Amino acid sequence: MIWSEAVLAEKYADRIEKIFAKYPDKRSGIMDLLYLAQEEYGWLSEDALREVAELCDVDPTQAHSIAGFYTMFSEKPKGKYWLQVCTDLPCALRGADQFYRDLCKYLGVEDGGTTEDGLFTVEQVMCLAACDRAPMLQCNFHYFENLDMDTIKTLIEQWRAEAQSNVAEPGD
Repeated sequence: MIWSEAVLAEKYADRIEKIFAKYPDKRSGIMDLLYLAQEEYGWLSEDALREVAELCDVDPTQAHSIAGFYTMFSEKPKGKYWLQVCTDLPCALRGADQFYRDLCKYLGVEDGGTTEDGLFTVEQVMCLAACDRAPMLQCNFHYFENLDMDTIKTLIEQWRAEAQSNVAEPGD
């Protein structure tokens, strides 16, 4: 992305105005704008963080510190489908560790890796608050629970088909 401080401001002016209207000052809208930037760019690059910081009238290091603290933000490129598998102790006791290893093997990635086609990034996370429904994962902030390898393989093929159907044809 070539940085232009007005990309979000121009493209999402109405949405940004609504975000700021909810808060007593601009800096309070930073989480909402980080979500918006990640939605637009797919991840939070240095440029995206600087853009959000400018919109919120804060120093870019503040945007960095918030993005770095919360697991729902990614400061590195990731796949179209961001698979976060909870491997915290309660989930591990229900087979999440093995599920995670099997998922990585199936997709041909290492821990935290992205598939060669750029579709899937797989990461371990701690506690998605669905311990009783493990193994579970969050894909782009949507929960999938009580998983086994057959179920996740079906989901992965559905997501692959969805991604393929969303690819624009030449000339579109």
